[in-house]
Amino acid sequence: MARSNKKTVAEYFIIAFLAFCMATAYELFVFPNAFAPAGINGLATIIQHLFNFSVGYMSIIINIPLLIVAYFKVSKDFAFKTLCYVIVFSITTLIEYTGMGDSEGFLDLSGFAYKNDTISAILAPLASGAINGLIYGYLVRKNTCTGGTDIVARLVRVKRPELNIMWVTLALNSIVAFLSYFAYAENGEYDIQPVLLCFMYCFTSSKMGDLVLKGYKTALKFEVVTSHPDEISQEIIQKLRHSATVVHGKGMYTHQDKDLLICVINKNQIVDFENIIVKYPGTFAYITSVSETVGNFVTAKKSKNKEEN
Repeated sequence: MARSNKKTVAEYFIIAFLAFCMATAYELFVFPNAFAPAGINGLATIIQHLFNFSVGYMSIIINIPLLIVAYFKVSKDFAFKTLCYVIVFSITTLIEYTGMGDSEGFLDLSGFAYKNDTISAILAPLASGAINGLIYGYLVRKNTCTGGTDIVARLVRVKRPELNIMWVTLALNSIVAFLSYFAYAENGEYDIQPVLLCFMYCFTSSKMGDLVLKGYKTALKFEVVTSHPDEISQEIIQKLRHSATVVHGKGMYTHQDKDLLICVINKNQIVDFENIIVKYPGTFAYITSVSETVGNFVTAKKSKNKEEN
């Protein structure tokens, strides 16, 4: 129980820290550079720019009602973790101040803020989008989110899990980009740059989020047709520290009995695996990419040894 409580406290601490980082990224990259990010926060950024009403307040106003519904419809764990993120994000946004955007606060970060006219306009959405994607990917794995559109997505999935919420997200981001064209006009002159920066932010955030969600656990699945399943399996176990599953079958051309070995290995082991199977005549294999692996051979081996003892 004590270990479980420590783990929960650690998770909330990390969520709070990530919310602080995201709010700081907004202050350093988003607010000073005349573009709106994705989702609900994008709309809140436009409202802040036009009416000087802080994103921090807007985040609380929008997300609290959604989280109340999520508390009953999704889960208490999801609602409380997301609430932690929203509160820390909002408070940090209200406290920090770059002196270059429309937000005002007590902590002046103007000396660290990036202004797009110094080097390149694209660096701000690339940096903030990458940070958002990293944070989003971690939060999703911990059964939480950044609020706004993500809460709506979870609510929709509870009721209609078969629906693809991607189109809702795309529509909202397109609205934000469209409004950016008018919101960031200066002296009546409209500029396409805020629209392009918004889409660049969305693209970078999406790609980085996907990388965090599935990229670091990608692997390769070999399916090997062979008459030497035992020998190949032993080499896989001894040399690669992986195991294999055998499926018995028959080759329909030769009508000879064959075995299909199924094995998942790390990407950097592909050469070693190929060196194993080329030694056995009449053996061929094909490879497919695996987006994520759950569990591992070491865990299975430990469980087996425990049962035997």
